[in-house]
Amino acid sequence: MAVCAFSFPAQVKAVVSVSDTTHKSTTYHHYFYGADLFSQFQPNLKKVQQFKKRPFGVFATLSEDGEYHSQRPPTPLLDTINYPVHMKNLSVKELKQLSDELRSDVIFNVSKTGGHLGSSLGVVELTVALHYVFNTPQDKILWDVGHQSYPHKILTGRRNKMHTMRKTNGLSGFTKRSESEFDCFGTGHSSTTISAGLGMAVGRDLKGRKNNVVAVIGDGAMTAGQAYEAMNNAGYLDSDMIVILNDNKQVSLPTATLDGPVPPVGALSSALSRLQSNRPLRELREVAKGVTKQLGVVKFDPATGKQFKSQAPTQSYTTYFAEALIAEAEADKDIVAIHAAMGGGTGLNLFHRRYPERCFDVGIAEQHAVTFAAGLACEGLKPFCAIYSSFMQRAYDQVGKGRVLIEGERVALLGYGSAVQSCLAAAGLVETHGLKMTVADARFCKPLDHALIRSLAKSHEVIITVEEGSIGGFGSHVAQFMALDGLLDGKVKWRPLVLPDRYIDHGAPADQYVDAGLTPAHIAATVFNILGQTREALAIMS
Repeated sequence: MAVCAFSFPAQVKAVVSVSDTTHKSTTYHHYFYGADLFSQFQPNLKKVQQFKKRPFGVFATLSEDGEYHSQRPPTPLLDTINYPVHMKNLSVKELKQLSDELRSDVIFNVSKTGGHLGSSLGVVELTVALHYVFNTPQDKILWDVGHQSYPHKILTGRRNKMHTMRKTNGLSGFTKRSESEFDCFGTGHSSTTISAGLGMAVGRDLKGRKNNVVAVIGDGAMTAGQAYEAMNNAGYLDSDMIVILNDNKQVSLPTATLDGPVPPVGALSSALSRLQSNRPLRELREVAKGVTKQLGVVKFDPATGKQFKSQAPTQSYTTYFAEALIAEAEADKDIVAIHAAMGGGTGLNLFHRRYPERCFDVGIAEQHAVTFAAGLACEGLKPFCAIYSSFMQRAYDQVGKGRVLIEGERVALLGYGSAVQSCLAAAGLVETHGLKMTVADARFCKPLDHALIRSLAKSHEVIITVEEGSIGGFGSHVAQFMALDGLLDGKVKWRPLVLPDRYIDHGAPADQYVDAGLTPAHIAATVFNILGQTREALAIMS
């Protein structure tokens, strides 16, 4: 296993002898993957602002010559590149031009769709170099985090679909195996590519193949334990693979407070700084100071940088959570907050501004975050660990009681979480057909509000639990309680509405609800089907 650290905040170029148009991959292999990368460079490397030919060396330039427009910029060279094979005969100067055009194209596309900008801009040159040197898709390139893959998508046959990024039936915001043969592994958040790459490398060896495996991992993704577990195992197995650590000061990860970017979390950053403290790389990084710091963005005007932010009628749930936690912290000095590199997404950036010494960012390390919180609790503190449910895979709730929102008859909808709003809308649809239902908000999954469930079961013919969760979640807990309590021994009927037991593809939330069968219309139709009123059910769905 070869492991190298790189910093790509500006345009980085390898300059080799270009006496002919045939580029030998061994020379470039040494440039990109040799552990003694900069020891081979000329000791008198000088800062340059433009392309210069030299026998051997690495140079950088600020992208001051790039012009970004509200309309699609001219990209004459990129227009000829549909797949990586079309790059193979380009000169180094043309590769530089291709990188400039690719950068402009990424900016233009993200300005229309929104998305992760800085993480993709940080790997433009690296992406061009990898696809120039290696023969994908036979050679495998894995991107971690997946936010860095926009340039990769453009160069691998998906440029004409970039306007569909993250839309229903459009391109994924990450690499996705079913989307392209060039996406050898599906990645998002995070820290999985060394493990996956090692598996691919060992599988290749067992099959007797000769292809290369390259895992590109950002320094933000290196904060998770799985990356180190994989490196430990890779060192033992000693299978031939390449790991490129993109040391971009976590531009691959949107870690920041309300006041702007913050230093990377953990000791890894200082170790990388020592590793890269030699003079040539210091000079290279000085030239790169003009790099963009923009991370995830909404739609924007490339010419001015102005972002088009929509105004919501109310504050987000995240903001309400943060404000409530701050209010509690004002009254209780033992309250502390923890997040896993998602201060903005969890609202804890607001908490950090108010109580910086009581807010902890542990990096992409959810299991560490929870255990760290347990240690704090052992010392008498009251930790609030805010983690995306999609990252945690499971969410835990505290003690509480449910509530009845609408008093009705015959049928009771018991909603959990955001599904309650769909239940209320479904009640409105059903009422137009002459039936007024009860709608209750469970509010908490554990412990269940037993009194509420008993009351609903004893006063209604049908109970329907509705949740944006999988089989085995809230509804299953309700059914378990009702069975043990004897509530299902009579005439009451119970039905669960949950997410289907399969992956739901990315897309607009409204389209995903339709796919999952959890729209208000689906809920209303379920009510009428249970009551035997199929005509009303069909009318609702039509």
